[in-house]
Amino acid sequence: MPLSLSRRAARIAKAEIRNMTVECERVGGINLAQGVCDLPVPPPVASGAEDAIRGGGNAYTRHDGIARLRRAIAGKMQAFNGITADPETDVVVSAGSTGALFCAVYALLDPGDEVILFEPYYGYHVNTLLAVDAVPKYVRMHAPDWTYDLEDVRRAITPKTRAILLNTPGNPTGKVYSRDELTALARLAAEHDLFVFTDEMYEYFTYDGTAHVSIGALPEAKDRTITISGYSKTFNITGWRIGYAVADARWAEMIGYVNDLVYVCAPAPLQAGVAAGIERLGRDYYDTLVTDFRAKRETLCSALRDAGFGLASPRGAYYVLADASHVPGADSKEKALRLLRDARVASVPGAAFFHDQAGERFLRFCFAKEDAELTEAAERLLTFSARV
Repeated sequence: MPLSLSRRAARIAKAEIRNMTVECERVGGINLAQGVCDLPVPPPVASGAEDAIRGGGNAYTRHDGIARLRRAIAGKMQAFNGITADPETDVVVSAGSTGALFCAVYALLDPGDEVILFEPYYGYHVNTLLAVDAVPKYVRMHAPDWTYDLEDVRRAITPKTRAILLNTPGNPTGKVYSRDELTALARLAAEHDLFVFTDEMYEYFTYDGTAHVSIGALPEAKDRTITISGYSKTFNITGWRIGYAVADARWAEMIGYVNDLVYVCAPAPLQAGVAAGIERLGRDYYDTLVTDFRAKRETLCSALRDAGFGLASPRGAYYVLADASHVPGADSKEKALRLLRDARVASVPGAAFFHDQAGERFLRFCFAKEDAELTEAAERLLTFSARV
């Protein structure tokens, strides 16, 4: 038999988000595709990492993270998320939230287990499930407000269903699940004895009085939920790869063992920097974050509407999934490339977030950019719309 990729690897595609970033760099465009968040790192975070490096904190850490960071995360989970976590047994620091999710699904799912996923989805979630031979089962949400029918969720459950995977606030839609929605899903998970994996990376990015609710704080879901998040976006450190999983000790122990196997540990001095940020940045930092990003949202959404795109302003995160039906192109990839060629603004083809053809009319835009760059992108979008 000739050499070949594994069957598992053959199912995993390169992220379209990264493809568009490469194309954007090639033409010198403005990258509203990838959520790299190129804003400044908060000084306490940067100095915390620098102090750790100079102080010799450069060796392996405990596989689940340094004690200081685990304690900081546990304190934050109690104060912000309403989840009580023992920093010695319930917190696993990993290589970003993507690393934490991989360790969690590897530890808790068997090949063939089905996982309910809300669509539009984040592509890394799907590929992570495929990497462990789990089977995504899709429940469609509906534009522009990204609503769904709970009965569709119920119908998607089979004897093979093992988990529900949530993303709130969501990428790519900005959907923020309400307490009522989460309560209904928690009861459904309890009824069918399912795990709940919840990616809450954008938990601090909510707008218009919308509250972030963690499903793991609800009594029905407490013992079955693996809460995943990190500080890549909140502290503008996407390249540091510091994320975490919080779960009942029964699940966290094996998640930690998988983390040790795959990553050994997250980068030691960068863990210290994140811990310093959690400890030293107060309420003002997070309030300013929301104020700044709400203004960025309005800049982009206004320009997109004026340029003919259909959308509802996202209630959370920092993405807009916009209807681009008016942009020339047979599919979303052609539309994205046309926009990049003519306006020199990069977006992500909507097909990256759907398992079928339903995404071909959408493009995703990111507004985690410096104001001047975002304003320039808005002007380019308006100029483009005048020509099509």
